[in-house]
Amino acid sequence: MTSGRVTVYFAALLARTEDGWEASDTDLDDVESLSDLTELARGAAVDEDTVLVYIEQEEAWFGLVRVDGEDDPRTYVSDAAAAARSSYGAMLTDELTEHDAEADLDRLVDLDGTEDGEPESEDDDDAPDVAGEAVPAGPLGDPEVLADLGISARELRALGDDALSEIADVLGCGEVLEAVR
Repeated sequence: MTSGRVTVYFAALLARTEDGWEASDTDLDDVESLSDLTELARGAAVDEDTVLVYIEQEEAWFGLVRVDGEDDPRTYVSDAAAAARSSYGAMLTDELTEHDAEADLDRLVDLDGTEDGEPESEDDDDAPDVAGEAVPAGPLGDPEVLADLGISARELRALGDDALSEIADVLGCGEVLEAVR
């Protein structure tokens, strides 16, 4: 509960099996990191199959974590700035911005957060700060996370308020998912 308002999340696991997709409601109470979430997903997998973890905060953002066997998880967040303002979203954006920082060593800055000779900017004060960087507004992560399952990066970015249902329809598990909602 925040400021007298309840933050509503929905989370589900979509596990691909020999017989199709199985959906289950997901309890995130004990999940504190992406590693915890990845282990939860691996626990739902059958024979190292694909598992999708879907998290949404009502009308604000959604996130996907795809786990394929022992491979590193692939993550996508629809609106990083909105997600970074919530506990589950911050868990995802923290991990994504940390990996971006490691991959782009050319962006190293001085201790004050600016490059040599660059004036300090004061216009980003409202953006959530994750891993020492402002979280960008808009999508963050791997937009191709569902490409081989029938949802292109462009389609993923265009999903609306009911993104989970749209994803489930493409995957062919819409009815199964509705049973856990």
